[in-house]
Amino acid sequence: MKYSQMKASDLVFVNVAVKDSAGAIQIIKNQKIMEFDENTYAKLPDVNFHDGTIKVNVLSRLLPDAPEFARGFIGIAFRINEDDTAFESFYVRPTNGRIGDVVRLHRACQYFSYPRYTFDYFRRNNILKYENAADIGLNEWITLKADIKGSHGMFFVNDMENPVLDVLDMKLGDEAKGSVGIFVDIGTEGYFKDLEVLQNN
Repeated sequence: MKYSQMKASDLVFVNVAVKDSAGAIQIIKNQKIMEFDENTYAKLPDVNFHDGTIKVNVLSRLLPDAPEFARGFIGIAFRINEDDTAFESFYVRPTNGRIGDVVRLHRACQYFSYPRYTFDYFRRNNILKYENAADIGLNEWITLKADIKGSHGMFFVNDMENPVLDVLDMKLGDEAKGSVGIFVDIGTEGYFKDLEVLQNN
C-alpha cells in the first residue's frame, strides 16, 4: 500500500504531535518523554505487518530548543504491538552523517528493539553491530527502506545497493507482527512523505 497523500488524520499519534505540512507530515516528540528510544511515533491504523518492505522519505531538522546531544533522530517503527509496549525500529542520526569525529561518523544509523534492546543497552554492553555510517545530513530528503523477513532485517539509505545494516537477529523474533509507524526522538522536527508498505503473503 502506498500512502503518497498521507495526512495527519490518517495516523494514530503515540507520544508525538503531528500536523500536515506542505505535502508531508510533520512530527515532533512529546517533550514529557525524556528517555531515548521510546514509543514516540505516529502509526498506521489497521495494518498488521509481519514480513515485507517499508519505504519512506524523511527530512530532519533540529528544533530551536534541541539539547546539545540531539542528532536529528528520525526513522521508522514496525511490528508495533496493539498497546504500544513493543516494536522494532530503524532510524538515522543526520548530524553524524558527515562529521569529522570518527566515532560519531559510525553512529549515523541505528536498529533497536523496544522495550529492552535500546541503543543505550547496546552501548552499555559494547555491542556495535546495530549501528553504522551513512552519507546523510540535516535538512535534506533521505530515503529509508527496510526489507523484513522473520528475524532478518536489511536496512537501506538512499540509493545504496547494499544494506547499511544487515541484522540477522531482530529482537522480537520470527513471529512478531504489528503496525507500521514513523518515528522521531529528542530534539527533532521530522518530516515524512511517500510512505510505502508492501507485505509478503
